[in-house]
Amino acid sequence: MFFILSKVLQFLFSPVFWIVLIVALSLIIKEKYIKKRMMFVAALLLLIFTNTFVADEFMRLWETPAVKHKNMQAPYDVGILLTGMGSWDAEYKRFNFDNSSDRILQTMDLYNQGLIRKIFISGGSGDIRQPGFHEAALLHDYLVRNGIPDEDVDYEIKSRNTAENARQSASILHPETSDSTFLLITSAYHMRRATGCFEKQGFDVQPYSTDRFAGGRKFQIEYMLLPRIDALIRWEILIHEWNGYWIYKLRGYV
Repeated sequence: MFFILSKVLQFLFSPVFWIVLIVALSLIIKEKYIKKRMMFVAALLLLIFTNTFVADEFMRLWETPAVKHKNMQAPYDVGILLTGMGSWDAEYKRFNFDNSSDRILQTMDLYNQGLIRKIFISGGSGDIRQPGFHEAALLHDYLVRNGIPDEDVDYEIKSRNTAENARQSASILHPETSDSTFLLITSAYHMRRATGCFEKQGFDVQPYSTDRFAGGRKFQIEYMLLPRIDALIRWEILIHEWNGYWIYKLRGYV
């Protein structure tokens, strides 16, 4: 029930949903004064949510900073890689990576540099439409095909969200009784919620943020003033994380 509710709330808190709703209502309402005000609000929201500079500033406040390799207390015994970086292409029988695929690329690099000794992948299906999609198993196969020894990669496929990632990982890795050191690998925007969940389950994790949205500040005119669709995508991701974090907070997951 909570899993389905989280997906519904994600839709309801979407900036696109509210902009479209306001425009639709303005077309129905006959009062010209109210109609103009609503169209003005819709246009203003669209300008704000498509401004990349504004989106990146808010993202910068939320993202967990990356860590330089020289500052890591490496090697870590286990690098815990969280899924959520692609989808299954049923027609071509292959995994399609998305923008979060930096997670697995960075994991491979960490392993090859000797900064992590083992890889543990956590994640089943977070898609209501594909409950049988076992992402961690597919990523395990991908790593093995690309030269990572099978004995150095383990995974679980039961979890469907971040809270379950932490619980299922704890049931296998036993952080409270283990002497192992753990590196948690996920996207920078997702790290705050992920770290909270894993610490709640007894892990002492070092966060390793990947695919950061907010890099160095840029002051180019087109970046600060021109509307861009990728800014809207940033807001979708950020609001989803805000929503997820505070729901998790209320439920005691973080």
